[in-house]
Amino acid sequence: MCSYMGIDIGTSGCKAVVFDENGEQLSAAYREYDIFLGKEGWAELDTDEVIEKCFQVIRESATTVTPKIVTGIGISSQGEAFTIIDKNGKALCNAFVSSDIRAKEYVTRWTKEFEDDKLYRITGHTPHPMFSLFKLLWVKDNMPAIWENAYKILCFEDLLEYRLGIKDPAIGWSLAGRTMLFDVVKHCWSNEIIEKAEIKSSQLSRPLQSGSVAGYVDKGIARQLNLSEQTFVVTGGHDQPCSALGAGAVKPGMAVYAAGTVECVTPAFETPVFNEKLRKNNYCTYDHVVEGLYATVAFSLTGGNLLKWFRDEFGQKEREIADRTESDPFQLLLDQMPSHPTRLLVLPYFTPSGTPYFNTFVKGAILGLDLSTKRGEVLKALMEGLAFEIKLNLEILEKAGYKINKLTAIGGGAKSSVLNQLRADIIDKPISTPDITEAGCRGVAMLAKAAHFSEDIHHIEKKWVRPASTFHPQNSNFYRGKFQQFKKIYHVLKQGIYI
Repeated sequence: MCSYMGIDIGTSGCKAVVFDENGEQLSAAYREYDIFLGKEGWAELDTDEVIEKCFQVIRESATTVTPKIVTGIGISSQGEAFTIIDKNGKALCNAFVSSDIRAKEYVTRWTKEFEDDKLYRITGHTPHPMFSLFKLLWVKDNMPAIWENAYKILCFEDLLEYRLGIKDPAIGWSLAGRTMLFDVVKHCWSNEIIEKAEIKSSQLSRPLQSGSVAGYVDKGIARQLNLSEQTFVVTGGHDQPCSALGAGAVKPGMAVYAAGTVECVTPAFETPVFNEKLRKNNYCTYDHVVEGLYATVAFSLTGGNLLKWFRDEFGQKEREIADRTESDPFQLLLDQMPSHPTRLLVLPYFTPSGTPYFNTFVKGAILGLDLSTKRGEVLKALMEGLAFEIKLNLEILEKAGYKINKLTAIGGGAKSSVLNQLRADIIDKPISTPDITEAGCRGVAMLAKAAHFSEDIHHIEKKWVRPASTFHPQNSNFYRGKFQQFKKIYHVLKQGIYI
């Protein structure tokens, strides 16, 4: 019997899930790691820790499915983050993740020299310091020794391939697109961009359509990880379209709502679209992981980071209880939220903003506090703010011609029925959940199976993806008025309190 493993390398943790030929989940493993915030504007992951924990989840999930054989592996990866390695494969620096904005001073100057319009038409993206291009320019100027010894520049998908023994790693088109070094129409590295950035094409991985066989796990490494010595690896890609495939949201009018470290909505469309409405609001166009489709992303970089921050800073009691009782500290905190809408209004920019503003200076705000405010009300207001941000993005996308009728919530944040109901109330659309929330892992496992049997991915999606629950709006009238207030406060507060 064959089985297929999906690996998801996120910003706050990695997971591996194994599925059988019919899409039934056989095993799963997860490890968490921390972001290092160091200097102001910096956000890094310890690359070696991430890869070691990827190996741990691979080994754990593979061991528990014996005697079934893990035939193929697909890898879903956070976007933008990269690591520079030397000729011996050693990481020369930590990975710079999406919320790292140290390169913000390079954006305006470099974009002006290259021509903003040309950059958009090649890459499908509008400039922001989150993208790998600008961070690499910063490394070149500020870490000359690392730049001089750079053998490969690898995102986490191709880095894991490399550490699994694939010495000529490949990268899925969708993940390559998130670097701003990639031509999303020609599906290749842009020579014009990389030459100006003084990057060698040999330093970058082979870009391949998602679902292409990148290579085979080294036999010795495979034995260490309890994999078959014939286990192959296929290109996956950026985690958001991988999740859309795993959730079955791969038709026009459908979108996946990924409630993870970053909260993100990813709709699918059939042709690449470049227009001023999308560009003005920083909505990209890049490859989907489903062949022939394109995607855009509407996102909050703060996302689930906000719940984790609240747990770490104000949930010590719940963490202690969870340790004693083997319960979930997040759920213990969410249980304290009031059932009714809050009196507070939150601007949820605890990191630089995502779409539509791309503001690297913006700060978060909690308005309406008084001495009667309880901790549970503050937490719910924070979650309301995140949902308002997604609603704002959906409204702008609809005005640009992308009406989304169906949302499917996935990720760790989608495990909470309370949060799913809150999102449905605020967004004023039904929100469904699939039978499993870790859709990113399922999406790339589907790609592995498709490669193994040369099977149509849509056929696999229909067999593997099953709906679970649907949450219908209940308090929409109240939140409609509050949303109008929400849209005003960004424009008012950014003029005054942000420094």
